[in-house]
Formats: sequence, structure tokens, C-alpha cells
Amino acid sequence: MADYQYNSTSKKAEEFINDKKIKETLAFAEAHKDDLELMNTILEKGREYKGLSYAEAATLLECEDPNIIQQIFDLGKEIKEHFYGNRIVMFAPLYLSNYCINGCVYCPYHGQNKHIPRKKLTQEEVREEVIALQDMGHKRLAIEAGEHPKENPIEYILECIKTIYSVKHKNGAIRRVNVNIAATTVENYKRLKDAGIGTYILFQETYNKEAYEQLHPSGPKSDYAYHTEAMDRAMEAGIDDVGCGVLFGLNNYKYDFVGMLMHAHHLEKTYGCGPHTISVPRVRPADDIDPEAVGNGVPDDIFKRIVAVLRIAVPYTGMIMSTRESAKTRRECLEIGITQISGGSRTSVGGYVDELDEQGGFDSEDTAQFDVEDRRTLAEVVDWLIDLGYVPSFCTACYREGRTGDRFMSLLKSGQIANCCQPNAMMTLKEFLMDYASEETRAKGDALIEEKLSLIPSDKVREICREHLKEIENGNRDFRF
Repeated sequence: MADYQYNSTSKKAEEFINDKKIKETLAFAEAHKDDLELMNTILEKGREYKGLSYAEAATLLECEDPNIIQQIFDLGKEIKEHFYGNRIVMFAPLYLSNYCINGCVYCPYHGQNKHIPRKKLTQEEVREEVIALQDMGHKRLAIEAGEHPKENPIEYILECIKTIYSVKHKNGAIRRVNVNIAATTVENYKRLKDAGIGTYILFQETYNKEAYEQLHPSGPKSDYAYHTEAMDRAMEAGIDDVGCGVLFGLNNYKYDFVGMLMHAHHLEKTYGCGPHTISVPRVRPADDIDPEAVGNGVPDDIFKRIVAVLRIAVPYTGMIMSTRESAKTRRECLEIGITQISGGSRTSVGGYVDELDEQGGFDSEDTAQFDVEDRRTLAEVVDWLIDLGYVPSFCTACYREGRTGDRFMSLLKSGQIANCCQPNAMMTLKEFLMDYASEETRAKGDALIEEKLSLIPSDKVREICREHLKEIENGNRDFRF
């Protein structure tokens, strides 16, 4: 076995995600978990709002002192409110196809699963799904597909993106399509960029190479290095908004926590910009999959600490939580770090139309990738967020104005993002209230918007926002800063 040395700017997976370095980091964290002076020093650094190293974050996560844990939660909340305010970005996944040739042992789409019906959306079915999503009020999608060179080639994905952007139903429009598909080539990433995608998302699942290869015994995804180096190829192709994530519960969570931050550090050092988003899914039950068999489950109290320490470690990065988690867990994690959630999600192929037409012969739930814990509609989630004092945001302005990658990060770090995101969030919420909300939700939402207008720092921007809000009431749409 090769003796790889850690090198944060190397483009070789085993060097920028270095097993030896991760184990050294975890050993240091374990040895210093009772060093409260060190913990307070790390927290003081976190209060500068400039992030932590992966070693500092791992050490903080290891601490079991109740006072330190409470300080972690408090600081996570403080940092989130400083950079992101009370905005929560909304999105939904759109499953295009569950054909897959990989052998991933934790995913029901694996090629050896003979129980699950296989389904691939036609372009007309894509259109119908998009209309269903638009009629809920969604403006931002994350498309998902299994890896299958014949059924799901890049040409199919590109055609679906074109179809999605073309659908304009009533006042609906999908303004940003994020893409979560298998690792591919630089040339294909260029084609995705040319198609106008938002963020390219790819979960590592686990950064432990040995565990990764056991979990992915066959198919193209079994190549650890090719998968781990995918973000490098995407950035080389010009996609500067990328989204990372691990599937907590597949492997030791501490190892993957360090690996993910090591990956973020690598992207920052090598390309001048870290990941645009980090996702924190946990293993869920699904057809042919028993999460208990994995044996690395992450309990709720640890999971919350992971979220809060991540927020401290990468203060500028958006953090995503899906409907895998319960409403209770999502509410608690919104307070300490999460900035983006899905709503009304279906993890099955054709699930949105099937939800509308339960009499159809095809039961899309049979094609679900995992069980959804939070099954509320988007309207219910929006109403819930408003009651909690959050502004549900359907904003896609930064992507459409070219504020991506380091341009977005510099705006965020300077604090000027509040003059863009705050009014954009309110205006897109106003669109939702006018087009899709009940009268009760509209009244509560309007009151919240009026209350939060004062959070826009610029007097000029605030007044322009007021004018646009009135224009939205009069039927105009799609204003943005």
C-alpha cells in the first residue's frame, strides 16, 4: 500500500484527503477532549467569524463538557445569524431516473436490487413534474439520477435541464437547476455549465477509502479516486459553485467530519473558493436497505453538534438539510447552522405528479430512494417557518446575476450580502404568498416582511424593495437585486 503524504493542494485524492493525517487529527482530538482551556481558545477563534481548521473543528466536536457544548450551539447560532440572517432557502429534489449500474450497498437503486421498479421520465413527464412543482411554488430544483451510461447519459440530463427551464406555467418558473449526478469528465462538466446549472452537488458518502470500497463493490462509483477528485474536474471546467456532503452513518462520523472539512480546505487552497454548500444527510431506511446493519448510526445529540461545529468551521458555506430529518430535528438545526431546506419533497421518480393523481396505475413510492421523515407540503413548511420567524426564500438572484464562486463569497464576507439576500428573500416570499399561500399564511407572511424590512442595511435598497413588493401585489414578478 502506497504511503501517501498529506498535501492540501495536490489533485490526488489520497493526498488531499489523507488517511494518516485524519487519524492523527482524531487521535489529537481524543487526547485533548478534556482540555477546556484549548476548547475555549478554539471557540475564541471561532468568534472571529473566519472559520476553523479541520483539526480545531475535530477537537471541538470531541469535547463532552456541557458548558462547552452549549457555547458551541450559541456560537453556531450567532454565526448563522451574522452571515445569513433569518433567511431559509427553499428547494426540492426532482428524481429523473432510478436506473443505475452501481452496487452501492446502502442505496436501493443498486443494480442488483430486483425488487424496485425501474423508471425513467420522458421529457413530457419531466414537464408534468415541473408543472406540479411550480404549482407548489418552487423556484429551485436539485435534479437526481442513477448512474447508467445507456439510460441516463449526459445527453439525457442536458435535455432534461433544457425542458425544466422551458416550462412556464401560470406565474411559475424554475429559475435555478442544481445537479446531483455521478462523477463525470471535465468535458461533461463544461456541458453542464453551458446548460446553465446552478450548483454541482456530489456526496462523497464516506472519505474512508477502505470503507468506501467496501460500500461500493461494483460499478463506476467503486473508483474512490475518480469520485473524490470530481469537484476538481468540475472546478477546472468552470463550475465554481460545488456542493459537498457525506452520508452520516455509513462510516465513523468523526472520520468523515474531518474528511469533509479537509476537502473544503483543499478546494479553498487550490481554487480560491471552498464549497458553496455542505449537506448533512443521515442514513435512512429504504427498499432492500437496513440502516441498522451499517452500525455507525449518529444519534440526535451528536448530529446537532456536527451541524453547529460545521457552521463555526465554515461560516461562509450554505448548509443543507433534507426531508430525511424530522420537523423537530430540522427546527433545532435551523437555529444553529442550517440555511437551506427542502419542502414537500418526493424521493421517487414521478412522485410529484403521482401525489396529485393517486388513482394512477404507477405507484411512484415503489421507486423511492429513501424514506422521507418530514412529509409536510411546501405550503405547510413555509407557514411553519413564518411562525418560527424565518423568511422562506425562493431567491436565485446571485446565480442569475453571476455572483457565484469567489464573487459570492467575497460579497458574503464583506457583509454586503444583506443588501442583496434580504430584499430578494422578501420579494420571492411575497411572490409565494400572492400565488400559492392561504389567506392565513399570506397575512402572517406580510406581517413578517414588514417587520423584517428594517434588516436591509441600505436605505435606498430598502425603499426600492418596498416599491417592488407593491408591484408584486399588482401582478408583476421576478424582481431582484
